[in-house]
Amino acid sequence: MAEGTDALIAEHAQIERRLADPATHADAVLARRLGRRYAELSPIVAALAEHERLVGDLETARELAAEDRFFEPEVATLAAQVSASTEKLTRLLAPRDPHDSADAIIEIKSGEGGEESALFAGDLVKMYSRYAEGRGWKVEVLDSQETDLGGYKSIAMTVKAPSTSNPDSMPYGVLKFEGGVHRVQRVPVTESQGRIHTSAAGVLVMPDIDDDTEVQIDENDLRVDVYRSSGPGGQGVNTTDSAVRITHLPTGTVVSCQNERSQLQNKETAMRMLRARLVALAEEEAATAASAARKSQVRTVDRSERIRTYNFPENRIADHRIGFKAHNLDLVLNGELQPLLDALHEADLADRLQHVGEA
Repeated sequence: MAEGTDALIAEHAQIERRLADPATHADAVLARRLGRRYAELSPIVAALAEHERLVGDLETARELAAEDRFFEPEVATLAAQVSASTEKLTRLLAPRDPHDSADAIIEIKSGEGGEESALFAGDLVKMYSRYAEGRGWKVEVLDSQETDLGGYKSIAMTVKAPSTSNPDSMPYGVLKFEGGVHRVQRVPVTESQGRIHTSAAGVLVMPDIDDDTEVQIDENDLRVDVYRSSGPGGQGVNTTDSAVRITHLPTGTVVSCQNERSQLQNKETAMRMLRARLVALAEEEAATAASAARKSQVRTVDRSERIRTYNFPENRIADHRIGFKAHNLDLVLNGELQPLLDALHEADLADRLQHVGEA
């Protein structure tokens, strides 16, 4: 582990020097990226220093105890502290997603169930929005297609944290396990006989990549189509060809945006969504190529996989990946997601800890 930790310490020192250089801050994107990486490395470097100090103190105490039994209790105390420090370091050094410190883009699409599915998609939008509000995050709708009853055929929104946020508590890192199919069981508002229906909505969570340094997109690989917006938005939106659809030809990825009034604004937003989609696609391909032992048991590779059921008659929520069940569905839909998210992250951490030190 020493070689790897030495590299982290050296990287931390190098970033510290770069951040002290005024020239670095002339590039806001670079300064922000370096700042986040510095914040990620700082607790690791501090833990390494603490661990080294404790190990040195323990060695000294053992030498003294060999000559004087008066120091034996101190040896026991320091040994326990070294053990706790080692466990902390192991958790900090466990392989992690490099995008955990990014903001997030969440796409929600209705699926099986027609209008009821679209209404459930709207419930998921409210759930994530209320959770984000409780954490002091800002939610911004990038694009949406609403239905007559107030649901969503599809919606894309960003979730942004304040610039001073802890890098370990950023939207993408916190919400990334929400991707997959969410199933709902309830009596739809359109059901006159009171029968329980099952429908579903799909959720995709992607890191919000705010620059082109990580994802290089060749303009020659894009087909850009413009068309007239549809749905609510006022005359300025619906009477001009301001909506934009971008197709990334090498991957077949298609994104569209029609919420903004100008074609330029819609194209910029669509490009932002495309970058996020391409990052998500690359991660999905990497996970698929990984050995079965290295695939996370929490984060599904197949975005069509059913991950969770919301049962209204029983006020029950169940996450099928980790066996989590709770009878507080009303609270969860009101944004109280933390216990569920914590359980998902603990399961993921246990998986990552199994592979510490692997290539």
